[in-house]
Amino acid sequence: MVATMALYGVLGDIHGNREALVATLAALEDHHPEQLLCIGDTIGYNADSDDCVAILRECGVVSIAGNHDLIGISRLGFERCSNKAMHALKRTRRLLQPETMEYLRSLPRTVQIEDSVVLVHGGVRDVQQYMTTPLHIEENVRYLRADFPGRRVCFYGHVHQQKIFEVADDGSVRDLLADGVVKLRLDREYFVNPGSLDASRKPAPKFAEFALFDSGPMTVEFFRVPYDDMLTEAKAAGAGYRIGPWRDRFYALQRKVPGFR
Repeated sequence: MVATMALYGVLGDIHGNREALVATLAALEDHHPEQLLCIGDTIGYNADSDDCVAILRECGVVSIAGNHDLIGISRLGFERCSNKAMHALKRTRRLLQPETMEYLRSLPRTVQIEDSVVLVHGGVRDVQQYMTTPLHIEENVRYLRADFPGRRVCFYGHVHQQKIFEVADDGSVRDLLADGVVKLRLDREYFVNPGSLDASRKPAPKFAEFALFDSGPMTVEFFRVPYDDMLTEAKAAGAGYRIGPWRDRFYALQRKVPGFR
């Protein structure tokens, strides 16, 4: 449990993208949040996982573990990864510094903020679930009510897309526009994705996405800022984090072997 009635910067899905993280933190300085929250996946995909973890620790960010973090420390396997993600995570596992591994092992799967907010990475009960449709939210609001009674705002990640779903008392779900400032009603439940800092999976132009949550007036504001994507890509490619066609084919064949993990 942290703070009461504060302004929070909410970010996640950094995936070792130092340029996106630095750009986001610079943008957040203009708003003076009292606490930064990270919804997981600090590592993976890109070349600066250790640096990103060090920056979060230096800034005192309250963070949870995402699926890439758990795969990076071998608490999850590769079964539900794309070949691209698996390739990058295999390299990440080999290169992570001991202090980074220790930090990732210390992260909880969920964190509760004040008296109404919870942080998860994927679904409420499944860190690797993609919550993209009202049907997913209908399922997960039942888990939210059972596992975190009284929590009306659930911040989640994993999808790499800014989203906000509103749930009425009868369980009906509305997909709201995740743009600018959104006022949250006290008689509703919300699932909010601040977006992803890393945009390597997205078409150009590339933006780091994040949100501000003000627990006083109960508002969420969505932001997108540019970062030096060319530098991120050059470092990732040079360090072997990008998969080639032959390696992609090899992984596809490897998945057919019994006991693949």
